[in-house]
Amino acid sequence: MSGVGELVVALVVLVGLFGVVVQVLPGALLVLGAVAVWGVVTGGAVGWTVLAVAVVATAVAAVAKYLLAGRYLVRSGVRNRTLLWGGVLGVVGFFVIPVVGLPVGFVGGVYLAERLLAHRAHPDAWRATVAALKATGLSILVELAGALVATGAWVVGLLVT
Repeated sequence: MSGVGELVVALVVLVGLFGVVVQVLPGALLVLGAVAVWGVVTGGAVGWTVLAVAVVATAVAAVAKYLLAGRYLVRSGVRNRTLLWGGVLGVVGFFVIPVVGLPVGFVGGVYLAERLLAHRAHPDAWRATVAALKATGLSILVELAGALVATGAWVVGLLVT
């Protein structure tokens, strides 16, 4: 792959890593897509090995983030219905309040669902909201770890070729 092509791949990888943290873009998929393009164009044992490592890391992270976050939420006593309302209000917030609407809507939705629908007192509703935020942070960290492993494999492949 040419130097310009590798620069484009590097930029897409950086945007993808940013997207994993900010959760506005499908960051892990952008990283995987960029590494896949590099792996296919580069070819050979190095290109295909890097691609295989990136696919496995991204897939494992995608599954693990849901399993770990789900287990944490179950242990914390947060119900799926609460998360559904948090997600719905998060999407509404995304369109109503520019830039910060998604997290504000999610937090508000989880709190309101626990407070109004589950008839929980303020401390219990707030505890559920904090647990949902921690689970979200955990899932972001797991997805970031997978994307960083894919990025690391690409950097190693880049240095080898």
